[in-house]
This record gives sequence, structure tokens and C-alpha cells, in this order.
Amino acid sequence: MDWCHYRFRSVWDLPRAPAAVFAVLERAEEYPRWWPEVREVTPLDDLTATSRLRSLVPYDLYVTGRESRRDPAALVLEAELGGDLEGWVRWTLTERPGGTRVVYEQEVEVRKPLMRRFALPGRPLFRANHALMMRSGRRGLRRWLERERPSGTRG
Repeated sequence: MDWCHYRFRSVWDLPRAPAAVFAVLERAEEYPRWWPEVREVTPLDDLTATSRLRSLVPYDLYVTGRESRRDPAALVLEAELGGDLEGWVRWTLTERPGGTRVVYEQEVEVRKPLMRRFALPGRPLFRANHALMMRSGRRGLRRWLERERPSGTRG
């Protein structure tokens, strides 16, 4: 087993229409406004941005994401990742009663030297850290979507 390789999957059910959720998720430069662990996003061009991520574990991850798929009809967003994490990330949205189901998938290899050094003993902590970050992201996006909702409208 490669202790530096991770595969994550999170499912978020949100009380808004898929188009509204997609519109927020496709604006990665705004993630720091609703996702506390995404500390900053700096666009480099129309398809590429660098991000600084930090959750409960006291270290920053620097990741460059390059959009590889933006499909509003299929409700899919994908990016290739480089930097401290190399691999890919994908958001897939589907309509469900009362809103949207969001599936977040990520497959990465850790490149950050400190995390690689502690790959085996730190793995449970790194996985828990990621789970906490994802829960925080879900809560933040839910609150953001509620604020963006025009008064008197649904979904």
C-alpha cells in the first residue's frame, strides 16, 4: 500500500437547485468566503489557480488546480491538482427531492515532505483532518446558499 496515496469521497445534500449549487462551486476564487479551511485562492489564468488550505492540523497545503472539465449540462466540475497534493478532484451534482446531491471525489498523492515523512503514523490524523474540512465545507456552503437565496423564492 502506498501510504501517501489518498482517495476521498464525500456526499453533501443541499436544499437548493443544482444550477444554483453549480454556480457557486464553479467560482473557486470565492471558496474562502464560505469554506474556512480554504484560506486563499489566487487565479493564475482562466483555468488555473493556486490555493492555500489549512484545517485543524497546523500546516498549510499549497495546491495548484487546473480546470479539466466544466460541464453545466452534466453538472460536473473537475480539476487536475499539483503542488503539495498531486492528482484530481471532481464535483458531481444531481437533482434530488428538495435540492441537490453533491458528490465530491478526490484522488491524490501527498507531495508535502512533512506529510510524506509521517505518512504511516499520521494517516488516521490526515484522514480525520480531511473529514473535518469536508464537514466544514458542507456547512459553509449551506449557509452561503441560504444567504444567496432571493427572498421569497425556492430552490
